[in-house]
Order: sequence, then structure tokens, then C-alpha cells
Amino acid sequence: MKKLKFALLSLAVASTSVLASDTELLNQAKKYFKPLPKEMPAPKDNPTTPEKVKLGKKLYYDPRLSLSGIISCNTCHNLATFGVDNVETALGHQFKTGGRNSPTVLNAGFHTAQFWDGRAKTLEDQAKGPILAHVEMAMPNPEFVVLKLKTIPGYVKEFKKVFGGKDPITYDNVAKAIAAFERTLTTPSRFDKFLKGDTNALTKKEKEGLKLFIDKGCATCHNGVAVGGEMFTKFGIVKPYPTADLGKYKITKKEEDKFVFKVPSLRNIAMTYPYFHDGAVWSLKDAVRIMAETQLGVKLTSDEINKIVAFLKSLTGEVPKSARTMPILPPSTERTPKPKLKIHD
Repeated sequence: MKKLKFALLSLAVASTSVLASDTELLNQAKKYFKPLPKEMPAPKDNPTTPEKVKLGKKLYYDPRLSLSGIISCNTCHNLATFGVDNVETALGHQFKTGGRNSPTVLNAGFHTAQFWDGRAKTLEDQAKGPILAHVEMAMPNPEFVVLKLKTIPGYVKEFKKVFGGKDPITYDNVAKAIAAFERTLTTPSRFDKFLKGDTNALTKKEKEGLKLFIDKGCATCHNGVAVGGEMFTKFGIVKPYPTADLGKYKITKKEEDKFVFKVPSLRNIAMTYPYFHDGAVWSLKDAVRIMAETQLGVKLTSDEINKIVAFLKSLTGEVPKSARTMPILPPSTERTPKPKLKIHD
């Protein structure tokens, strides 16, 4: 009987100890991270409405926004594969490729800026870029985009409904609609349940990984609502990373911006391979190891890497079904400019 009482007492003490350590870890995590809110904040000049989201979704999936008529926003930011294309660098117009990996569009509205070098401040600014980029969708100018959309009666009707006015189809409004749709692309995960107080939402191994992630210094840069995306830093602080890409320097021409990139969000990171701005690393374990060495000067053990990766996998959420369901697009007319597919136009 005494042995039974002792065993029960030991079990109670152990359980209390686990609860205390979980609470301590939760409190520590709350200093660095925040759960995803139900809605992504929108700017005052572009409020999110159901009608605008519906229009933006069609534009996001419409390949007619490209010169070839075969590339859409979803081509490089495929919502069936967590907002990326899972290749090193995207294949664009006439089989051209850019120099950087396509970052996920999921939760992107929580970032401080868009693109690896932060050259676009908002989702609206970002949406305007790829449509005109010669290595991406290659439309010649904003006027041609507007002209093309105006030849599609279904879009004329929808733009009028969403934006009103005498001339609602503008390049700015194209970007506003796409951005409104992108603001619906939030992917809450088990980690959010943990941050809200459910300490059972993560496994023991994931909790150990979270603690390592914080204690080793990863959370210094990868923090906030998106577990990243809120700051810029040099890639190769302690140990150089082999790359010819000068990062933010290409935009600012400031010496201190050489090899500086936006810290990527780690939400859904297990699904958005390959990694880094050059897409050169395909293994999440390798990415964790490289980041620890180049940014923190830390050599992680295999066990530590496995635990951190286990935690990172808890950041995988679910892409909203309404967003990843292909829309029916309005048909073109005889007046709609035809695709230009030739390799040498």
C-alpha cells in the first residue's frame, strides 16, 4: 500500500513538473511569437470585401494576365503546393528564369515588406511587379493589361460592381483585387493553438524543438505572427554563405545592404522547399544546420536538428479550401489580344 501511495505521489509530482515546464515554455514563446489573427489587416484605401476577394481570386488564377496566356500568379505561387512552385527559380515567359526562389504567398500580408529584397512595401505593390517582369509574365505595360481586361465583358461587369466609377478597370485596381484575395490566405496551425494556451497542441519532441529554437537564438530573427518576415538581415553573419546575389544592395546601393535579405516566414516551411533566396537547399534539416552555422555560429547535433525540424513541422497549417479551388474565369472575346507564345517575338 505504501509503495502504491509513493508511486501515485511520484506520478503527481512528475505531472505537476510537466505542467509547470509547459507553462514556462508557453510564457517564453509568447515573448517572441503571436498567434495568427482571424483576419489579415487591410489598408484603409483597400478594405477587404467578399466581392473584391472573388474578383481577386479570378485574376490570381487567370493566365491571360501574362503575354503568353499560360502563366498566372498561381503558376509560381501554387496554392495546391502551399503558395510556391517547389523549384529553385521559377520558369517564366519564354522559359526564362529569375535569379531568386519564389517565396510563398501564404500569410505574406503579415510581412514588413514583399520580395526577398523588400522592394515592394505592400501586397498591392508586389502584385504589380510579376505581371510586367520580362522573366515572369512579361506584359509590356500596365495599359496593355487594362486594355486586355476591358475586352472581357465578365471582368468589365465585376470591376464595375467592386470598384464603381466610370472607369473601374485600372492597373491599381487589378493589384488591389489580387491583394484582397491574398489577405485571405492565412494558415493557422497547431502552434497557434499552443500560443493560445493549449499546451497539448504540440508533442514532447516539438516542444523540445521550440525550446531549442528559442534558446539557440533562431527566434531572434524568426519571430512575430509569421515566425519571420518582420526584418532584414545579412545572410552570412558569422560564416559566409556562397552566393553572388548581393540582396538588398541591388536596390539601395548601400554597402551595408550587401547580402542583406528579408528574413523569410517559417510558417508552412516544411512544404515550401527548396530553401533560401537561391532555392539551393532542398532538405529542411540541411537548411536548419546551415542557418545555425552561418547566422549564429552554432553547430547543432543531429538530435537538436531533428527536434527543431519537428517544431517547424508544427507550423504547417491548411490552405483555405475556398482559395485553392479553381475559379471559373470569364471568357475572352474576338477583341481580346491573342497570346504571344513564340520564343522570338
